[in-house]
Amino acid sequence: MHERFSDVWTCKDLGRTTTAADLAELGRAVLAAYLAGRDSRGETFRVVVRTDHGNHVVITADQLTDPGWEADPAVCQALPAYLRNALT
Repeated sequence: MHERFSDVWTCKDLGRTTTAADLAELGRAVLAAYLAGRDSRGETFRVVVRTDHGNHVVITADQLTDPGWEADPAVCQALPAYLRNALT
């Protein structure tokens, strides 16, 4: 969805979760699940993970290119079912 005031495209599936997972790991899992099975040519996607304490991390698709990376099963439990299922 396009946010016209900041001229930014955002995913309409924003969510909240309570987890002790590493912020970067959570962001990578969310972005990988969101991009699974999608044709994203010509588009730029990113995930911003924020804590209630003001900490945040930004994950881009470029950070998913490590061939050894796999979503941590414990982190996947914090994801909504539709994203968790996309990673399987």
